[in-house]
Amino acid sequence: MDRAQAARYGLTVADVQGAVTSGIDKESIAVNIQGRERYAVNVRYNRDFRDNLDALGRVLLSTPTGAQVPISEVASITYSRGPAMIRDEDGQLTGYVYVDLNTSDYGGFVQKADAMLRQKLHLPQGVSYRWSGEYEFEVRAKERLELIVPLVFFIIFLLLYLVFRSATEAIVLILPTFYAMTGGLILQWLLGYEFSVAVWVGYIALFGIAIETGVVMVVYLHEALDRRLNSAAPVAHEDIEAAAIEGAVLRLRPKLMTVSVVLASLIPILWESGVGSDVMKPIAAPIVGGMVTSTIHVLILVPVFFAMMKERALRRGTLRASEENGDEKIA
Repeated sequence: MDRAQAARYGLTVADVQGAVTSGIDKESIAVNIQGRERYAVNVRYNRDFRDNLDALGRVLLSTPTGAQVPISEVASITYSRGPAMIRDEDGQLTGYVYVDLNTSDYGGFVQKADAMLRQKLHLPQGVSYRWSGEYEFEVRAKERLELIVPLVFFIIFLLLYLVFRSATEAIVLILPTFYAMTGGLILQWLLGYEFSVAVWVGYIALFGIAIETGVVMVVYLHEALDRRLNSAAPVAHEDIEAAAIEGAVLRLRPKLMTVSVVLASLIPILWESGVGSDVMKPIAAPIVGGMVTSTIHVLILVPVFFAMMKERALRRGTLRASEENGDEKIA
């Protein structure tokens, strides 16, 4: 707009902008009401009066003296490239570049793209960029998981300590549990799932199942060992090994039943393609894969660690039967 030329005709900026709004764009002057329906009534020039630059230049403006001048007398009309919408964030103009990915690894794509931009893109002063969208949600979720996952393990350790009154037995149940994670990692890799919130939810559920069955296994092992400790005969290393085998055998069928039920309920999810399957599959994959290695962990590793711990207590002379109320398992 040529402000000086418009002032000669007695026109203000609002007069010119009003003509552009009402004639070229549209101006809502009324609302037509038909029952519950509402229709806006807009006024603007016919397409013939606004379909090219020459026609736009002939749009008339009314001056305070009653004369009419074409808009081309007070403004220059040209085409220019620009954003479809003007946006701002924190008082600064902002433009968005949308990218559709054919992969779910948003973090890996952003790392590669950001490294390339830092090498080849030289931004002028006052201009910056940042990544948003799904990547921003992923970063936010990872920050939460960095707090939630350690908190979960701490709560599990605390509960195990309250049950067995022994930090050693609590560690024996927690550390081998990471072995159960290997099956989940293998199946996750085979199915091509990246680490996400859904995947970590599946691992947390896997840890819970593995530790729950491990606690029951330790209870059976204690009962088998207590029967030998409460007898009059002295306990030797062979008795500890026999008690570990006896307790593990008693837990074999219940453990296999638990694994079978979990696998039968979750494996069909891996073949689903309906609504919500994209969320349920990453949750089910770690549990399905981890249940296989969790079986080995509970049936073999827990009895082995239990026997090693009790043999160590036997050598120290601190091995004794658990109390009947279950408050203490080992001194």
